[in-house]
Amino acid sequence: MEDCLAKKMEITVSEAEKRTGRNAMNMQETYTAYLIETRAVESQSEGQCAPVDSLWRRYSEFELLRNYLLVTYPHIVVPPLPEKRADFVWHKLSADNMDPDFVERRRIGLENFLLRVASHPVLCQDKIFYSFLTQEGGWKEMVNETGFQLKADSRLKALNATFRVKNPDKRFTELKHYSDELQSVISHLLRVRARVADRLYGVYKVHGNYGRVFSEWSAIEKEMGDGLQSAGHHMDVYAASIDDILEEEEHYADQLKEYLFYAEALRAVCRKHELMQYDLEMAAQDLTSKKQQCEELATGTVRTFSLKGMTSKLFGQETPEQREAKIKVLEEQIQEGEEQLKSKNLEGRDFVKSAWADIERFKEQKNHDLKEALISYAVMQISMCKKGIQVWTNAKECFSKM
Repeated sequence: MEDCLAKKMEITVSEAEKRTGRNAMNMQETYTAYLIETRAVESQSEGQCAPVDSLWRRYSEFELLRNYLLVTYPHIVVPPLPEKRADFVWHKLSADNMDPDFVERRRIGLENFLLRVASHPVLCQDKIFYSFLTQEGGWKEMVNETGFQLKADSRLKALNATFRVKNPDKRFTELKHYSDELQSVISHLLRVRARVADRLYGVYKVHGNYGRVFSEWSAIEKEMGDGLQSAGHHMDVYAASIDDILEEEEHYADQLKEYLFYAEALRAVCRKHELMQYDLEMAAQDLTSKKQQCEELATGTVRTFSLKGMTSKLFGQETPEQREAKIKVLEEQIQEGEEQLKSKNLEGRDFVKSAWADIERFKEQKNHDLKEALISYAVMQISMCKKGIQVWTNAKECFSKM
């Protein structure tokens, strides 16, 4: 971790800007660009003020970077991006992806994504990632030149492997089930939180009616008027405070959403392992088949029914020379198959070792982050309740003075 990029460079997404331009279809579109600022840490420790480098990136470029990382490092739980469009929001919050509040939260999420990658012991060393932070022009071309799209596994192939793999690794099967359950639990938690936020908003705003009623009442009371007017003022302040409270609460919801999306990153690692296991099993099956064919040709006996066996019975046996030539070809294929199987076994073991090490790292990070987020959320709720008690305590004092 001492060598990670986050220790050597300050990375911030400091600004978001709405822009208009032409897309690939030459149609006008409106999008948001984000300003990434970086500054070397080393020169600051020497008492010098390092210059700030800055460049603009679109959300789609962040997506391209993450897709590249997913394909290039399939054994790593790649940090997720913040949502492209708002989800699990309470009804008063805009779901428009151009809404200033949503753009601001997404800016924070994009900065968090970059810091996650820069802090990762493997991802932080990637040259494409470093270029993303420091090289504005020609970056997309640099990514495409890596040919990562050609290495990407198709969803159909992944689905096929899921259903046809015969000996799945129990640890990865359990991890996939865990990721499904984690996603389900956090989704439910976010839906509950959105409903609670709606109700809280209603309760707080209704307190504004107290303020209006007390104000109207104070107009017809001489001795009680001042107390009623003061109590009404406290109620108005209380009613107005909910907007800031729920906006702050939305940041805690975004922290939970990050792990909602992390669940898919876990499943991506599991899918890659299934694909590798499926390829290994297919290679082993093919090798066994070729060995059997070779044995049948050498002994002249056919153990299983085959079209080739029926053909030889109908049209006569092969000559010894033909049989020898086929045996030689099969022996070469068997040797290649054994080497390929050995290579796939080594690749699979290396993948499991690297993937499990990163999964353990992720679990530690998850436990720490979710614990901190939930404690902060609880502290915020306690603070909010204390403010409510204070408002009614102030109102009580106003009533007592009447």
